[in-house]
Amino acid sequence: MTKRALFVYGGWAGHEPEQCAKLFAEILEGEGFSVELSAALDPLADAERMAGMDLVVPIWTMGEISNEQCKGLMDAVANGTGIGGWHGGMCDAFRNNTEYQFMTGGQFVAHPGNIKDYTVEITRPTDPIVEGLARGFAMHSEQYFMHVDPSNEVLATTTFDGSLVPYINGTKMPVVWKRHWGKGRVFFSSLGHVVSDFEVPEAREITKRGLLWAAGALG
Repeated sequence: MTKRALFVYGGWAGHEPEQCAKLFAEILEGEGFSVELSAALDPLADAERMAGMDLVVPIWTMGEISNEQCKGLMDAVANGTGIGGWHGGMCDAFRNNTEYQFMTGGQFVAHPGNIKDYTVEITRPTDPIVEGLARGFAMHSEQYFMHVDPSNEVLATTTFDGSLVPYINGTKMPVVWKRHWGKGRVFFSSLGHVVSDFEVPEAREITKRGLLWAAGALG
């Protein structure tokens, strides 16, 4: 049976939500998915529509979600729909909604130094989302400092050097994780500030595999 994915994109335009949605919609279509794109959050409140989805990809930085939309999304995930996403599009989407943050497993709080060079280190190299990728790879982008759920299954981390904020020197911060919410799979990667970040092969591949995993099409 064909897998179905719903991308909802909007919020802060600086994260290039439409461009990113189109990139990964095309990737998933190449994997045999039927993909819907929505520039509104209204589909999340449609229980029948959501029940038919294998995956929801939120790309909605610094936005607002209604109680009905949030409940529709969280109920769908609890009942088995996967959710996957990246950067602020997923884990800085709805700052005032702690229930959503509870489900996703983390919330952005800072990116000291803004765009900078940093290294991502694979910590679970046998996991199918990261298997076979370089154990350490370079990024030139925002290095996300996040509040994270300790129950997350962390697949990759980054280490802060403390040059701008001394007291976080040596802090290992999760970059990629997976978890469950009820019957649903949850995937997140903090990589992907703008669409060009996915020109880094590892960042693109991790996101692709993570979305497939969340949809139940990998591992």
